[in-house]
Amino acid sequence: METAAKPTYIKRKKNGRISLKAGNKSELVIRLTMILLVTLTIIGFLLFDYTGLKLKEAIMETAYNLKVMFFEPALNHFTWAEAIYQVGVSLGLAVLSTVIGAVIAFFLSLIAATNLSKEWITNTVRIMVAFIRAVPTVLWVLIFAIAAGLGSEAAVLGMLFHSVAYLVKAFSEAIEEIDQGVLEALKSTGSNWWHVVTHGVLPSTFTYLLSWTFLRFEINFGVAVAMGAAAGAGGIGFELFMASGFYFDLSEVGFITYAILVIAIILEVLSTQLKNRYFPTNVRS
Repeated sequence: METAAKPTYIKRKKNGRISLKAGNKSELVIRLTMILLVTLTIIGFLLFDYTGLKLKEAIMETAYNLKVMFFEPALNHFTWAEAIYQVGVSLGLAVLSTVIGAVIAFFLSLIAATNLSKEWITNTVRIMVAFIRAVPTVLWVLIFAIAAGLGSEAAVLGMLFHSVAYLVKAFSEAIEEIDQGVLEALKSTGSNWWHVVTHGVLPSTFTYLLSWTFLRFEINFGVAVAMGAAAGAGGIGFELFMASGFYFDLSEVGFITYAILVIAIILEVLSTQLKNRYFPTNVRS
């Protein structure tokens, strides 16, 4: 099996000789950046104020807290029924923001794809969603919490805003991967723009759209948990905040952590089954 040769760049010296160097400038920049980050990390640890730190006691207390959290999970301040309800609230927030966001993003992605829309429209939409995507989801949730008030509305609006920008980029790139011959064949038969979308774009990109939408749903569930207390949206995230910051009940923190982990595993299994059903292995390969 042949291995790909590393790229080389040529530099001519003043004496007329030519020197060949392995790699390229981008690799050099990456290496220098990594060296700089490692150096700054080491300097940061050296500049920490370690006054009063008792390393042995700190390690022992941390180990004890982890033991209580993960080996003694328990519900002390709410019941199983309330726990299931709170998980359902977090899932509901993620479903709302993902489904509505996916529908809006699909229509925006049609005018953001270069093979379906004019260049100036595509550039306008892409600049707008790039700006929205540059702001983290958590910050959008907090912005809407200030504008609309604390509650589930702020969480849904914040996640929806970022979900649309995220999915527009993913959907438009999937649409641009369509074989141009398929679109030209439909246009040559007299199909209008909507016929091209429904008979050419959707059948060719459905599996990719489904995969990206489910990925965004998993992200939104994590954000819904994180924003349960910050945005006043409730859900299992609020209970986690109360158990960790108000009650300081490590056993309850452990139980909630396990509950979130179980939901994450279930979502991953569902995602895999959907991909295997609508996007079989023999088609992917």
